[in-house]
Amino acid sequence: MDTDNETLLQDFLSLGPSTLFMLFLVMYVLTVGSNMAILMLVSTSHQLHTPMYFFLSNLSFLEIWYTTTAVPKALAILLGRSQTISFTSCLLQMYLVFSLGCTEYFLLAAMAYDRYLAIWTIMRSLLAAQLALGSCVCGFPAIVVPMALISVAIELVASVIAFVVILSSCLITMISYIYIISTILRIPSTSGQSKAFSKCSSHLTVVLIWYGSTIFLHVRTSIKDALDLTEAVHVLNTVVTPVLNPFIYTLCNKEVRESLLKKWKGK
Repeated sequence: MDTDNETLLQDFLSLGPSTLFMLFLVMYVLTVGSNMAILMLVSTSHQLHTPMYFFLSNLSFLEIWYTTTAVPKALAILLGRSQTISFTSCLLQMYLVFSLGCTEYFLLAAMAYDRYLAIWTIMRSLLAAQLALGSCVCGFPAIVVPMALISVAIELVASVIAFVVILSSCLITMISYIYIISTILRIPSTSGQSKAFSKCSSHLTVVLIWYGSTIFLHVRTSIKDALDLTEAVHVLNTVVTPVLNPFIYTLCNKEVRESLLKKWKGK
């Protein structure tokens, strides 16, 4: 199975530049367009003015910038317009990609905590804003040290920081879901359990995709194995995952689907 997956991803890397360009371009347009649609939908739909969708808006905003920091440059390279990048631009791109990625870890952890509170009560808007701001405060400074030590032991420092960021955010998420599951199991009715679980399904799906690809990348990097496969997963993590998130939240969330339907009928 591992060999089949590796062959599939290596075949993906071997696609021609024109094919990759069109694939990346379509996915980038879908990512930006779908996340922009979520931002507009949440801002214009009164029923979505809740902490859950406030966090979803922040996630969409992060996804737009996360892909924009890397994909346009990749498109330019595939077109043959820009085969090089200056040292300063490389540092800036690296800082933004990793900072936005770290922020997303903490934001997903905050969303997991929100899903736990949603089962019992409604999170206050002020607390939601504080958690979203805290995600940025934790995410963006995390990569400053590797940037400062770029000519020193960058791999070791980056690995340590990645371990701390991933472990801390994953721990918060896991603890939240342990409480969520134990709370759901104590709900007496099956319909009540189903309704409570539906509040978490879309977020849990995004968490599994995000952490699954991340854990795979760091395990692969640490054992120095299958460089081509690791590069392919980096591409998939940067290009594919962001385009999936809006559709996951749309398809798995009844309130979002209802709001989209109302907007469509209104037009």
